[in-house]
Amino acid sequence: MTHPILILCVLVALLQLTHVVASPVIQTEKHAISYQVITSGLSHPWSIAFLPDGKILVSERGGNLRLIDSQGDLEPAPIKGVPPIRQHGQGGLLDIVIHPDFINNQWVYFSYAESDGYRVGTTVSRGRLKNRQLEQVEVIFQMDRKTKARQHFGSRLVFDRQGYLYITLGDRGDRPRAQDLNDHAGSLIRLHDDGRVPQDNPFIGISGVKPEIYSYGHRNMQGAALNPQTGKVWTHEHGPQGGDEINVPDAGLNYGWPVISYGVNYVIGTKIGEGSHKKGMVQPIHYWIPSIAPSGMAFYTGNAFKGWQGNLFVGSLKFQQLVRLELDGETITHEERLLSDELGRIRDVRQGPDGLIYLVTDEENGKLVRLSPSPES
Repeated sequence: MTHPILILCVLVALLQLTHVVASPVIQTEKHAISYQVITSGLSHPWSIAFLPDGKILVSERGGNLRLIDSQGDLEPAPIKGVPPIRQHGQGGLLDIVIHPDFINNQWVYFSYAESDGYRVGTTVSRGRLKNRQLEQVEVIFQMDRKTKARQHFGSRLVFDRQGYLYITLGDRGDRPRAQDLNDHAGSLIRLHDDGRVPQDNPFIGISGVKPEIYSYGHRNMQGAALNPQTGKVWTHEHGPQGGDEINVPDAGLNYGWPVISYGVNYVIGTKIGEGSHKKGMVQPIHYWIPSIAPSGMAFYTGNAFKGWQGNLFVGSLKFQQLVRLELDGETITHEERLLSDELGRIRDVRQGPDGLIYLVTDEENGKLVRLSPSPES
């Protein structure tokens, strides 16, 4: 659980972001909204994390960890102490989250592409953030087999209510790896906060199986969030040509890639594997055709947008939109597309401690943007 003092401190500091200028009013189905560009000049930002003092951490794919102060100004010098990171195709410095008890332990967790000569794979490390520097940096997870491939690194990080850390991984562009339980690629990983493997993980003690794996058969998960109603981790993943998915991964289950998919092969349009269904493989709770290229995901629980409470928000890289999804349990009942042609490729979506929604855009001059209700709401 997030510490209440942390929430109060961040809320007070975020309210100090007063020098930004709002966009014209945008009317949505539930609310009239506007957006404010808090910060620009970010190089392909990938993720954001709110700190107790009101500052915001931003990961840039090129390898820099940046700090935005409580006034919304980007500090010129990156955070020191970040380990060597390989920017390689879709890889680089990726997700960033703070420990649920950050106010006491200062742990910051981050996923990134790490090289071993010419081979690259997804790694997760943590370090204590002190005086604009990461100290006591340590690796807590490394994908077991690195390759030269430039795509499908994942990677989102989520803590659940019990303090377990979930890591999403892509198949690294090598489809069969997602069905190989002796391979981390294409799986959801579950660990203790220090990298130890929980003894109730589904594949503990099975010969020839990676014990870190929680679920498998995933293509490239670039969104993950904790459902506040159920405490379950939800993920979404890129399909091929069509077939982006939302899943609620459960222990030990197979989500089908590349045996089943709602997408088709690029260019030639032929079916993948055995089609869209197979016994013993789990169906997504929602999928998109055509693909929206999803990235970033957050459940909304705040009071600023009362009509959106309980909704799920997903960024779209391809269509440059924010997708709002209404839910009934684990069923998607309605979808609304927001901010079309307004901001660009939306890479991350987060709810701030102030109850507003924050986005980052994936571009060389990337932006941190805040959504606010307008008086017409």
